[in-house]
Amino acid sequence: MRVFTSLLFVHACLAAITCTAQTRMSSPDGHMKLSVFQYTDGRLGYKLEQDATVVMDSSQLGISIKEKGDLLTGFTIKSIDSAFKDMTWATVWGEESEIRDLHKTLIVHARHSNSHVLLDIEFRLFNDGLGFRYIFPQQETLRNFTVTNELTTFHLTDNHTAWWIPGDYDTNEYYYTKSRLSNVDAQKASIKMAEIATRTVIDKSVVQAPLMLKTDNGLYIHIFEAALVNYPAMHLRIGEDNQTLTSQLVPDAVGNMAYLNAPCHTPWRTIIASKQATDILASRIILNLNEPCALTETDWIKPMKFVGVWWEMHVGVSSWEYSNDRNIQLQTTDWNALKPNGHHGATTENTKRYIDFAAANGIDAVLVEGWNVGWEDWFGNWKENVFDFVTPYPDFDVAAVEAYAKEKGVQMIMHHETSASVTNYERRLQEAMTFMQTHHYPAVKTGYVGRIIPRGEWHDGQWMVNHYVYVAQEMAKRHLMVDAHEPVRPTGLHRTYPNWLACEAARGNEFNAWSQGNPPEHETILPFTRLMGGPMDYTPGIFEIKMSAYGQQTGNQVHTTLAKQLALYVTMYSPLQMAADLPQNYEKHLDAFQFIKDVPVDWQKTLYLEAEPGEFITIARKQKNTQDWYLGAITNSDGRSTKIALNFLDPGKVYKATVYADAPDADWKKNPTAYVITEQMVRSNSVLDLKLAPGGGAAVSIKAVEEN
Repeated sequence: MRVFTSLLFVHACLAAITCTAQTRMSSPDGHMKLSVFQYTDGRLGYKLEQDATVVMDSSQLGISIKEKGDLLTGFTIKSIDSAFKDMTWATVWGEESEIRDLHKTLIVHARHSNSHVLLDIEFRLFNDGLGFRYIFPQQETLRNFTVTNELTTFHLTDNHTAWWIPGDYDTNEYYYTKSRLSNVDAQKASIKMAEIATRTVIDKSVVQAPLMLKTDNGLYIHIFEAALVNYPAMHLRIGEDNQTLTSQLVPDAVGNMAYLNAPCHTPWRTIIASKQATDILASRIILNLNEPCALTETDWIKPMKFVGVWWEMHVGVSSWEYSNDRNIQLQTTDWNALKPNGHHGATTENTKRYIDFAAANGIDAVLVEGWNVGWEDWFGNWKENVFDFVTPYPDFDVAAVEAYAKEKGVQMIMHHETSASVTNYERRLQEAMTFMQTHHYPAVKTGYVGRIIPRGEWHDGQWMVNHYVYVAQEMAKRHLMVDAHEPVRPTGLHRTYPNWLACEAARGNEFNAWSQGNPPEHETILPFTRLMGGPMDYTPGIFEIKMSAYGQQTGNQVHTTLAKQLALYVTMYSPLQMAADLPQNYEKHLDAFQFIKDVPVDWQKTLYLEAEPGEFITIARKQKNTQDWYLGAITNSDGRSTKIALNFLDPGKVYKATVYADAPDADWKKNPTAYVITEQMVRSNSVLDLKLAPGGGAAVSIKAVEEN
């Protein structure tokens, strides 16, 4: 409480302390300006401006360590280094095939007068924002040390509008609230969204990063972090002035934040700012602040589309568990002696049905959940040994499924639900990966539902952050790809470990099956928040919108139109895209399913054409190694009309545009499955007229044709 109280008035304190030194640096294009201060009490601070607009007012820098106390005041700047970088690097996969890294660097080398701790602060200033981090070089008096707090502040110029979710240490699966910072009540919001089990005691003034903000004069500000390794995730505490945000780290089981060993550094803190919302989406600061690819070979990494035995469990058609017997023991149960419950989803025959559908429609792979023993007694029991990741249920023939998939030219995706027993997963990981390789599974979907074991650790703490990276590293050694569910939110590490294809780490489409669902604006906010750090396995493509089709009397439904579900394949980027609905639901709408068959998962170029968080997004992407483009447009609960100029097409070329649009009477509540498909020939001077229904969208394939 002592530290928090001192930070409430940090801006007033900084204003009262005389600035003794100031270093200024401009971005490569001159529009972004960084000032780094040293005050008479030895406090270090920074300020960020864009042209004549203050993005971040005078804010403090500092960190607390158990062995030396608060490293806040008492610094002496020993020297300052600067550098310039302009290079382009190739992605293994992504929204672009190449990314330009253009920035200036400023490194402040400081020494704390009382503790003699050496601390460097590195700033990288881009045309669209700033990244900075703390570096502990080799020390004379400090080796291993414990971080107890981070004193970084982000001082805003006013009580801005924010799109936020509660600062929960265990989950990101909330829908977003839009409000002034002064109206944030994270505790109330967490209670309202009670479909997810959490043990975090939510502080009303703590929200999660990334945080999207908008000023009254139309400046968009995005605050997040990059390259989260060996450190806890950063949340943000809102001060009593409703303008000062303070770094709030996720603690471990005994209340410490991080254990470090010099030389070392923290993750980057990032600030992106622009007058255009589309520029926020287009920023590549977070990726550029991550380390280059750590893998020597990447040809084996293949983006893919998949279907799976998954949605049918969420809608109640089948179950993950094989038996209704809850009194099972993983190590001693005779599984063949158990009586099947009659609606187990992961059977050999049901899996073959999905394989057939994938093969017939050019879908790369099939995911199967509930294939392995243990699901009868997995949820909420906080047990150590729930799954072994290699033992199938009696009705799932691993060898037969493997042979059938190979015959059909379809790959299988493994599923490892850990039930958050992470120590158990790490013990069994090598055996589980060997099993995957033996049976030719190139990728795995991991899951971390529940309270973390070891007890007292959080999903977003340092221990778990290190675990997620460890799994990606170990999988890479075996040439295996990863899709992590219930992890910490990604921070651009897919640049370093491109086998880490996607994460969940947000409120996905599954919530529409069994809860109040995701409001129509949800998918227009996620690209500005969660997706800024990396791809999301959102599981789009639901065609049977109303859950009453499965006998539910709850009134639950997907809060979109069918056409919007198609558009999400463009607006919600992932190199691992699921066609999440049941095969029989796609077979009712094969004309609309054609877009899912066609749309790529790897891109040459991406253009953000129009956007406003919480309202609408339109994105165009060019398929890698072709002349073809795909466009997605989505809206919130308000219908809208928009005209999209196709001036990004190659001049002189003719294209066929196939438009999958909401029907005139479509509405996400009243008539969600009404759509129309039209075709027209277009050129670079053409304009598309798109009409989006309430909760609707439009998906467009624009394929180059030979001019005749």
